Amino acid sequence: MSIRIIRKMDEDEILRKKAKPVKEMTARTLSLIQDMFDTMYSEGGVGLAAPQVGVLKRIFVADCEQGEEGKGNPLVFINPEILEQSGEVTDSEGCLSVPGRHAQVTRPEKVVVRAFDRDMEPFTLEAEGLLARCICHESDHLDGILYVDKAEGPLEYNEG
Repeated sequence: MSIRIIRKMDEDEILRKKAKPVKEMTARTLSLIQDMFDTMYSEGGVGLAAPQVGVLKRIFVADCEQGEEGKGNPLVFINPEILEQSGEVTDSEGCLSVPGRHAQVTRPEKVVVRAFDRDMEPFTLEAEGLLARCICHESDHLDGILYVDKAEGPLEYNEG
């Protein structure tokens, strides 16, 4: 498909808007999902929300199991709803919309999320660790919230 431009914090107000629910799957939305995966992989990310590519739809993609061979476990979340969360973990977090920087953010250790897949089939997923962090981070994007809003301390620059 194609690589989309990732919107950047302080440059695009769409990142601060609440995304709208997806009511039906269309060819255009399927194309968006594929473009989001292509964009996420090309930038080395583990998650990407539709508002980050300028589309106010409640969709995000994630793949927290990528290896040297590429794709690991690509997941699509449409109209996600976090049903449960437990535990707490504070760790360094970054974002493709805030390039070159990271900060400490506390997130739930485990979550249960309900969403629809690319076929608009409902599913429920229990996640922990990096995937739980990613689900929370990307869900925040759908509500116009960036990780910098939850950062504990200053943003730091990535080394390298």
